[in-house]
Amino acid sequence: MAAVKGKVVEGGRIIVPAAFRQSLGLSKGDTVFMELHGDELRIRPARSALRRIQAKLRALAPAEGLVSEELIAQRREEAGRE
Repeated sequence: MAAVKGKVVEGGRIIVPAAFRQSLGLSKGDTVFMELHGDELRIRPARSALRRIQAKLRALAPAEGLVSEELIAQRREEAGRE
């Protein structure tokens, strides 16, 4: 999407153009994350950050079963040895 010119209005608010909000799936009241990268301000929906974190954690999860099930099985095995 092409860059557009905008303004900072009263209270330091920045108006995000409707086309950008629609493209990002943003609605009134949605949470966004803002990051400074050099002289750029990057804004993204909170749900996109959550998806990134989930993807990183998914790579660490075992291929089969839940980590919690594995932990419970280990605890039961340890309890049986005592």
